[in-house]
Amino acid sequence: MLEPAHAAAGTVVVVGAGVSGLSVAQHLTRAGVRTLVLEAGSGVGGRMSTEKVDGFRLDRIGRLLSTSYPELRHTPGLDGLVLRPFSPGVLVHSEGRNHRAGEPTGTRRARGALNAARALASAPRPVRGARPPLGGPLDHARLGAALARIAATEPARLLARPELPVGRALSERGLSSRTVHGVLRPLLSALLCDPGLTTSSRCAELALHAYANGRLAVPEGGADALPELLAAGLPPGTVRTGVRVTAVAANRITTAEHGEFPCRGVVLATDAAAAAELLPGLRVPRFHEVTVVHHAAPEPPLAEPALLLDADRLGPVAHTAVISQVDPSRAPAGRALVSSTVLGPPPGDGELRTQLAVLYGTSTRHWETLAVHHDAHAVPAMPAPHDPRRPVRLLDGLYVCGDHRDTSTVQGALHSGRRAARAVLADLGAAAAPASEREATVGEAA
Repeated sequence: MLEPAHAAAGTVVVVGAGVSGLSVAQHLTRAGVRTLVLEAGSGVGGRMSTEKVDGFRLDRIGRLLSTSYPELRHTPGLDGLVLRPFSPGVLVHSEGRNHRAGEPTGTRRARGALNAARALASAPRPVRGARPPLGGPLDHARLGAALARIAATEPARLLARPELPVGRALSERGLSSRTVHGVLRPLLSALLCDPGLTTSSRCAELALHAYANGRLAVPEGGADALPELLAAGLPPGTVRTGVRVTAVAANRITTAEHGEFPCRGVVLATDAAAAAELLPGLRVPRFHEVTVVHHAAPEPPLAEPALLLDADRLGPVAHTAVISQVDPSRAPAGRALVSSTVLGPPPGDGELRTQLAVLYGTSTRHWETLAVHHDAHAVPAMPAPHDPRRPVRLLDGLYVCGDHRDTSTVQGALHSGRRAARAVLADLGAAAAPASEREATVGEAA
């Protein structure tokens, strides 16, 4: 049961126990504000949930993280989060082979990558007809230099650049069509679920900045490890599941189970569609549709913990990984877990297995399908122009946050929660938990 109305009147209510809502609750409780999180579902995490099947841990929507995400360091409660990184760079399947590409150079190697590109530009041209897959050494050097430049650029400067669809922006910056469509398109498909390269160039370059300064990674034990850590760090009784909110106002909330009661303020931390149902008039973005298919294999079809991308678009799979090689806790001993992401509706089983057999170079006939998770509203689209810092304060006492108010990443979801908490604290005249101005700037920009 919820607290009596007189007790709830001094509480800020957060609607939704996804990572944004739990981030809000963490920041508010650390600042001494009594907080109550109401979640309609049976557990926390929202889209960052993990199904357990026969010893396997199967993420419903396999969003990738980066070890360089600032909010993983700045969000209270995440000190115990263990990230399992992929191999540096990615494997790109093209013309019948897997090629390593896009290895992050980091800021220290920026000058070396640029010098390499200049040296190769002045070198003798290769023999005609000898073009290797994914471009030649000059293409790879230019890609390395481009990633190095992005890695070395402050996020605030990336956000100040002219805004275009990212496909056009990359082409205008001297990268060959073969590099853009052979490496960066499948890479950005994995990072932002946008195979059409329509995302705002500013938001896409923020994603590439995080990629180039860190390692792609997943939480140990499953995606739900992150929200469960946030929830576990809150005072007992803060999070209430199975409570459906039906109406909100600045100082009052109504639930289907407990009726109406007063509160100190309301933060909507649901997905965009659910938020618009409670507050008609809120903009609902387009979404990228995502399907994740999990297979159990008798042995790992790839020896390394690599992210494998399909540059040739041989079938519905955009990227795939032997996820148990990245995080052994996700599969029982003696079996391998292969997780594949389709940017669209669930594909036919035969088409899927045929493509995976080509990508991994092995038969998939005896692979067992463990789960097919589909979400038509998995990732908010960010076409140009896109404001990655949409207002979180609607009026005094009413706030909204989520990846649809920021960037469509876990970093964006966490950071929008921190922005909402700061707005609440400002209106309440309360002090935020200590954080340097430098941290705040980096968190907002990245």
